[in-house]
Amino acid sequence: MTKNNRNIIVAVKGVIINEGKILLVQRASADAVGGGTWECAGGKIEFGEGLEDALVREIKEETGLTVTVDNLLYAASFLTDPARQVIIITYLCRSREQVIRLSEEHTDYRWCTKDLLHSLLPPQIYAEFVKYHVLELEELE
Repeated sequence: MTKNNRNIIVAVKGVIINEGKILLVQRASADAVGGGTWECAGGKIEFGEGLEDALVREIKEETGLTVTVDNLLYAASFLTDPARQVIIITYLCRSREQVIRLSEEHTDYRWCTKDLLHSLLPPQIYAEFVKYHVLELEELE
């Protein structure tokens, strides 16, 4: 494999809090990467786009929510296969809205307490939430 066949993807995700709960969305089962898994809303950055602008756009496209972006929570990097590396930059976000309009990328959503996060999130993402103290945010139930 040559270097040219390798791909780095940068994505932004939002830990969206509303009334003490965090929004999770479930990827469509047909999705090639992570089909059926639960995650925070967000997605890839378009060329020339700012991180926070990309996050606001992606959340609006995926959930219909308008959010305010607060602080950076953490960044993580992982390989989805030997030739594809994903860098995810995760921000704390807030929304006053609770009604979700899912895009075709997702099939379900839940406003989650800490306990529900533990049961729905993939172990790797839950471990990041613990490592970076996301579960210790004051607003969470």
